[in-house]
Amino acid sequence: MHIEVRQAAKTYDSGGRRRIEALSGIDLSIADREFVCLLGPSGCGKSTLLRLIAGIEASSSGSILCDGLPVSGPSPQRGFIFQDYALFPWLTVRQNIRFGLQMRKETKSESRAIVERYMQLFGLTEAAGLYPKQLSGGMRQRVAIARALCLQPRLLLMDEPFAALDALLRHNLQEEMVRVWQREKVTIVFVTHDVEEAIFLADRIVVMTPRPGTIKAIVPVELPRPRSRTNSRFVELRAGILRLLYEERSGDRPSAQRIEPMDAAAPSYTQSIRTQ
Repeated sequence: MHIEVRQAAKTYDSGGRRRIEALSGIDLSIADREFVCLLGPSGCGKSTLLRLIAGIEASSSGSILCDGLPVSGPSPQRGFIFQDYALFPWLTVRQNIRFGLQMRKETKSESRAIVERYMQLFGLTEAAGLYPKQLSGGMRQRVAIARALCLQPRLLLMDEPFAALDALLRHNLQEEMVRVWQREKVTIVFVTHDVEEAIFLADRIVVMTPRPGTIKAIVPVELPRPRSRTNSRFVELRAGILRLLYEERSGDRPSAQRIEPMDAAAPSYTQSIRTQ
């Protein structure tokens, strides 16, 4: 699914005469089957932008198009995965995954085949009869992702889905997410505040400024897959993106066009940044 965000802005009414400007002048194009990460500090509007693309909220101005059509509300073609899993505690793993298919009125045989496929894909078959409270955080998130993919969306929107997990489990799920993305051939927009996670996952990283959220830079990640977090080019790119984020924190905002190697011993590699 191809996404076009054109001069999108979002303002909230906080009561009285005060209004909070969450997003301002967002222009962003995301190609079909691309993996894009939205990166920035808390409160920069990453999750707000994700909800606008999902159609959960409406923009205050500007427009958002998916495959050339205006977004006017939620759609099964745009799957949304929350940080807190949003599973139904009274349903088993199998029932949670099957829920969306029941709403779509699939036949029992079709529904069963799809559910079994995604339970196997995410290693959930043996946990099929368990309830969410009996699962670890990583297992719950796998159920949430499987449930979203069951509806075979063309776009998957993920709001910091691994933020609450420990480092080892987070790394494992990141690797699994890349494999699923490559296999399912969907477009993914993934919100994170973790620079390393963004580099590991994304084709491009959208670096956002604090409120009102704008796009500071779009960083293409031209690293081969599978990616190694200890690769010198990976480490170099991480350092350059951190510099961009520290500029925002300190209020120093030079018009950086490139991320350069950290020292003379670094490989002769430069990573272009298109600033907004």
